[in-house]
Amino acid sequence: MSSSLFPIGTDLTTDRLVLRVWSTDEIAAVVGDQRSAHWAEDFPAEGDRVIAGVIADLPDALSTAYGHRQIVERASGLVVGSISALWPPHEGAVEIGYGVVPSRRGLGYAPEATRALVAYALTSPDVHTVYADVELSNPASVRVLEKAGLRRWSGDATTARFRTVVPEPRLP
Repeated sequence: MSSSLFPIGTDLTTDRLVLRVWSTDEIAAVVGDQRSAHWAEDFPAEGDRVIAGVIADLPDALSTAYGHRQIVERASGLVVGSISALWPPHEGAVEIGYGVVPSRRGLGYAPEATRALVAYALTSPDVHTVYADVELSNPASVRVLEKAGLRRWSGDATTARFRTVVPEPRLP
């Protein structure tokens, strides 16, 4: 079964954001600690550097339309964060992760981007569950997942697990 229903490089557009697939040049710039004119002043954040390093080390990381994306603020055209669906799915489930730079936090960008990427990931015939694990010591990230529509389904004293699941078709 194909892992992609959309062409590689498909942008996802929301009211205020564009989720754009990373280019190899952008990954190299982040990994090489270079600056770009189309980045917010505080991009990349540490999490963006980590994910760019992961992408750079995985030769097929950009070969799916579903995976890693930059979060672009439509009003300014600036990259303000990143979001990922960690592809390929494992037993029908894919994990997501996200980050927005400090200068754009509190604007609702993270839940907006998360809702868009979750909905997009669930269009894959290979995915029935999208999930994220978050440390309870990070209440802002917990709120992001709640606002994005994921539901807490398990956890322990330090971590909460959130997910959304494609409902199984009902029989008549």
